Amino acid sequence: MRAIAAVLLTLFSTSALAALKPGDVAPDFAIEAAQAGKDFSFSLRQALEKGPVVLYFYPKSFTSVCTVEAHEFAEAMEEFAALGANVIGVSSDKIATQREFSSKECRDKFPVGADPDFKVINAYDAAFKIPVAGAMFANRISYVITPDGKILSVVEDSGAKKHIQNALAVVKRWRDAQGK
Repeated sequence: MRAIAAVLLTLFSTSALAALKPGDVAPDFAIEAAQAGKDFSFSLRQALEKGPVVLYFYPKSFTSVCTVEAHEFAEAMEEFAALGANVIGVSSDKIATQREFSSKECRDKFPVGADPDFKVINAYDAAFKIPVAGAMFANRISYVITPDGKILSVVEDSGAKKHIQNALAVVKRWRDAQGK
Protein backbone atom coordinates (compact mmCIF):
# COMPACT_ATOMS: atom_id res chain seq x y z
CA MET A 1 0.00 0.00 0.00
CA ARG A 2 2.81 2.41 0.87
CA ALA A 3 4.52 1.66 -2.44
CA ILE A 4 1.32 2.47 -4.35
CA ALA A 5 0.92 5.72 -2.42
CA ALA A 6 4.53 6.68 -3.19
CA VAL A 7 4.03 6.03 -6.91
CA LEU A 8 0.78 8.01 -6.97
CA LEU A 9 2.44 10.88 -5.11
CA THR A 10 5.20 10.98 -7.68
CA LEU A 11 3.04 10.58 -10.77
CA PHE A 12 0.04 12.71 -9.96
CA SER A 13 1.06 15.39 -7.50
CA THR A 14 0.02 18.79 -8.68
CA SER A 15 2.13 21.63 -7.46
CA ALA A 16 0.62 25.05 -7.03
CA LEU A 17 2.58 27.98 -5.75
CA ALA A 18 2.19 28.43 -2.02
CA ALA A 19 -0.30 31.16 -1.19
CA LEU A 20 1.74 32.31 1.80
CA LYS A 21 4.70 34.45 0.85
CA PRO A 22 7.70 35.91 2.66
CA GLY A 23 6.52 38.80 4.81
CA ASP A 24 3.09 37.26 5.48
CA VAL A 25 2.03 36.56 9.04
CA ALA A 26 2.34 32.84 9.74
CA PRO A 27 -0.93 31.29 10.92
CA ASP A 28 -0.62 30.37 14.59
CA PHE A 29 -1.37 26.79 15.54
CA ALA A 30 -1.07 24.11 18.17
CA ILE A 31 -0.88 20.50 16.98
CA GLU A 32 -0.62 17.04 18.46
CA ALA A 33 2.96 15.97 17.84
CA ALA A 34 5.47 13.29 18.70
CA GLN A 35 9.19 13.33 19.35
CA ALA A 36 11.26 10.33 20.37
CA GLY A 37 8.03 8.32 20.35
CA LYS A 38 6.34 10.53 22.95
CA ASP A 39 3.23 12.64 22.38
CA PHE A 40 2.99 16.32 23.27
CA SER A 41 1.26 19.47 22.08
CA PHE A 42 3.44 21.62 19.81
CA SER A 43 2.58 25.31 19.90
CA LEU A 44 4.01 27.57 17.21
CA ARG A 45 3.66 30.60 19.47
CA GLN A 46 5.67 28.93 22.25
CA ALA A 47 8.33 27.65 19.86
CA LEU A 48 8.78 31.14 18.38
CA GLU A 49 9.57 32.48 21.86
CA LYS A 50 12.81 30.48 21.64
CA GLY A 51 13.79 31.48 18.10
CA PRO A 52 12.92 30.88 14.45
CA VAL A 53 10.89 27.83 13.45
CA VAL A 54 11.37 25.70 10.36
CA LEU A 55 7.95 24.26 9.54
CA TYR A 56 7.97 21.68 6.82
CA PHE A 57 5.06 19.79 5.33
CA TYR A 58 5.46 16.38 3.75
CA PRO A 59 3.00 13.97 2.10
CA LYS A 60 3.27 10.69 4.01
CA SER A 61 5.41 9.18 6.74
CA PHE A 62 7.47 6.14 5.78
CA THR A 63 7.44 6.87 2.04
CA SER A 64 10.75 7.14 0.22
CA VAL A 65 11.36 10.89 -0.16
CA CYS A 66 9.65 11.71 3.14
CA THR A 67 11.96 9.28 4.92
CA VAL A 68 15.05 10.76 3.23
CA GLU A 69 13.88 14.25 4.20
CA ALA A 70 13.40 13.20 7.84
CA HIS A 71 16.90 11.68 7.90
CA GLU A 72 18.43 14.84 6.42
CA PHE A 73 16.63 17.13 8.87
CA ALA A 74 17.78 14.83 11.71
CA GLU A 75 21.39 15.05 10.50
CA ALA A 76 21.14 18.85 10.41
CA MET A 77 19.55 19.28 13.84
CA GLU A 78 22.80 20.21 15.58
CA GLU A 79 23.24 23.06 13.09
CA PHE A 80 19.65 24.22 13.57
CA ALA A 81 20.02 24.04 17.35
CA ALA A 82 23.28 26.04 17.23
CA LEU A 83 21.33 28.73 15.35
CA GLY A 84 18.54 28.67 17.95
CA ALA A 85 15.99 27.27 15.48
CA ASN A 86 13.31 24.67 16.06
CA VAL A 87 12.12 22.27 13.35
CA ILE A 88 8.77 20.53 13.04
CA GLY A 89 7.48 18.35 10.23
CA VAL A 90 3.74 18.03 9.59
CA SER A 91 1.75 15.52 7.55
CA SER A 92 -1.82 14.25 7.55
CA ASP A 93 -0.76 11.03 9.26
CA LYS A 94 -2.33 10.14 12.59
CA ILE A 95 -0.42 10.49 15.85
CA ALA A 96 0.25 6.74 16.14
CA THR A 97 2.12 6.86 12.82
CA GLN A 98 3.96 10.05 13.82
CA ARG A 99 4.99 8.51 17.11
CA GLU A 100 6.76 5.69 15.25
CA PHE A 101 8.12 7.98 12.50
CA SER A 102 9.57 10.37 15.09
CA SER A 103 11.71 7.60 16.53
CA LYS A 104 12.61 5.55 13.50
CA GLU A 105 13.07 8.17 10.78
CA CYS A 106 13.44 11.48 12.63
CA ARG A 107 15.88 9.65 14.91
CA ASP A 108 14.38 11.27 18.03
CA LYS A 109 15.90 14.63 16.96
CA PHE A 110 12.80 16.72 16.13
CA PRO A 111 9.01 16.49 16.34
CA VAL A 112 6.46 15.63 13.70
CA GLY A 113 2.86 16.83 13.93
CA ALA A 114 -0.28 14.87 13.14
CA ASP A 115 -2.82 16.80 11.07
CA PRO A 116 -5.37 14.24 9.80
CA ASP A 117 -8.06 16.96 9.65
CA PHE A 118 -5.83 19.22 7.50
CA LYS A 119 -6.33 22.26 9.76
CA VAL A 120 -2.67 23.33 9.77
CA ILE A 121 -2.01 22.00 6.27
CA ASN A 122 -4.88 24.09 4.87
CA ALA A 123 -3.93 27.17 6.90
CA TYR A 124 -0.53 27.09 5.17
CA ASP A 125 -2.02 26.26 1.75
CA ALA A 126 -0.02 23.04 1.73
CA ALA A 127 -2.71 20.55 0.65
CA PHE A 128 -2.86 18.78 -2.68
CA LYS A 129 -5.19 16.23 -4.15
CA ILE A 130 -4.19 13.30 -6.35
CA PRO A 131 -6.63 13.68 -9.26
CA VAL A 132 -6.99 9.99 -10.14
CA ALA A 133 -7.40 8.67 -6.61
CA GLY A 134 -9.00 11.75 -5.02
CA ALA A 135 -6.72 11.33 -2.00
CA MET A 136 -5.52 14.41 -0.10
CA PHE A 137 -1.98 14.88 1.20
CA ALA A 138 0.31 17.64 2.39
CA ASN A 139 2.50 19.06 -0.34
CA ARG A 140 6.27 19.26 0.22
CA ILE A 141 6.58 22.89 1.34
CA SER A 142 8.89 24.36 3.96
CA TYR A 143 8.59 27.68 5.75
CA VAL A 144 11.09 29.55 7.90
CA ILE A 145 9.19 31.66 10.44
CA THR A 146 10.87 34.38 12.49
CA PRO A 147 10.12 34.98 16.19
CA ASP A 148 7.85 37.93 15.28
CA GLY A 149 5.58 35.43 13.49
CA LYS A 150 6.47 36.47 9.94
CA ILE A 151 7.30 34.10 7.13
CA LEU A 152 10.88 34.66 6.06
CA SER A 153 11.19 31.94 3.41
CA VAL A 154 9.04 29.50 1.45
CA VAL A 155 10.31 26.54 -0.58
CA GLU A 156 8.07 24.24 -2.57
CA ASP A 157 10.02 21.39 -4.13
CA SER A 158 9.32 17.68 -4.56
CA GLY A 159 12.86 16.76 -3.50
CA ALA A 160 14.15 16.82 0.06
CA LYS A 161 17.63 18.41 -0.03
CA LYS A 162 16.59 21.89 -1.11
CA HIS A 163 14.37 22.28 1.96
CA ILE A 164 17.12 21.58 4.47
CA GLN A 165 19.82 23.57 2.63
CA ASN A 166 17.53 26.58 2.17
CA ALA A 167 16.28 26.55 5.75
CA LEU A 168 19.81 26.45 7.17
CA ALA A 169 21.00 29.26 4.90
CA VAL A 170 17.98 31.46 5.65
CA VAL A 171 18.22 30.95 9.42
CA LYS A 172 21.97 31.71 9.30
CA ARG A 173 21.37 34.95 7.36
CA TRP A 174 18.59 35.93 9.76
CA ARG A 175 20.83 35.26 12.82
CA ASP A 176 23.66 37.29 11.26
CA ALA A 177 21.28 40.17 10.55
CA GLN A 178 20.19 40.08 14.19
CA GLY A 179 23.80 40.38 15.32
CA LYS A 180 23.63 37.10 17.22
